[in-house]
Amino acid sequence: MKKIVVLSIYILLFGCDSNERWVKNQAVGEALGTTYGVTFIAKEKIDAQQKIDSVFRVINASLSTYIPDSDISKINGGDSTIVVDKSFRDVYLQSQRVYVETKGYFDPTVGVLVNAWGFGPEKPINQLDSVQVDSLMQYVGWSKVQLKSDFTIAKTDPNIRFDFNAIAKGYAIDRLAQMLDYSFGVDNYLVEVGGEMVAKGINVITEKPWTIGIDDPTNLESRGSAALIHLKDGALASSGNYRKFRVDEATGEKYVHTINAKTGFTKNSSILSATVVANNCMEADAYATAFMAMDLEDTQNLLKQINDLETFIIYLDEQGNTQRFMTPGFEKLLVQ
Repeated sequence: MKKIVVLSIYILLFGCDSNERWVKNQAVGEALGTTYGVTFIAKEKIDAQQKIDSVFRVINASLSTYIPDSDISKINGGDSTIVVDKSFRDVYLQSQRVYVETKGYFDPTVGVLVNAWGFGPEKPINQLDSVQVDSLMQYVGWSKVQLKSDFTIAKTDPNIRFDFNAIAKGYAIDRLAQMLDYSFGVDNYLVEVGGEMVAKGINVITEKPWTIGIDDPTNLESRGSAALIHLKDGALASSGNYRKFRVDEATGEKYVHTINAKTGFTKNSSILSATVVANNCMEADAYATAFMAMDLEDTQNLLKQINDLETFIIYLDEQGNTQRFMTPGFEKLLVQ
């Protein structure tokens, strides 16, 4: 369930930079298979590149399924002796919580299906049918894995494979934000990786909030925004099926990246995109993915039970018309 970049970022730095008390620091690059941008305001010029690179190295070494000697790759390969680090434990425990609250729609044990459908590091299975999917489903299920007290992972079958790509990017952003907090004592920043982000404070140079544009999935050619919001002291993640998909070369059939963990099949639904604002990006990342797999009514019922999630969903109604749903808290974030 690799995430999709469905956001355009508008860092509004208008106005004069005559306030010499503040210095805008920026770092941009590529990591985790996408691009990143870190903008933070401080009293002096700060080179944070080394620490930024260090955060990405730690995340990759623990959670990247594309690195053969990462902890997750070794565990997926059947090594039960790996003592997982804090990164793995944090992501595991958050995944467990979201798995329970979404009644299994978010399930990172879908790794074998991610590979089979062509969205993982291993060779896909061409023209998957119901029999093949059913045979793979025996290796899917959060109840079949356990984080033991000695911080090793137990699996009921060595063929079970984790895939934390639907939550690890959000976690990496949280770690970058923590680095700015504790290593440099920064109070105002915007950290973005692949369209997901954490914002703290405001742009004190211009005295304006961090303003975020959310892509309109029905207007991709002009990269129009479906909404503009102010984000302060919070995290945002968005997911959608309209950019990330695989086309079978033999049949021409399109497979979207969202996999329904309950059926084993890729999910073609009326939900075009789901955007979540939460206290941390790991949480926002996971729920944005889950809401793509869930029916809108189930999502709405869940949101009534969780107070710290604000959500914006673009979907098609029964007549094929584009509709929008947003929680009252998300509506308050809209730029007027």
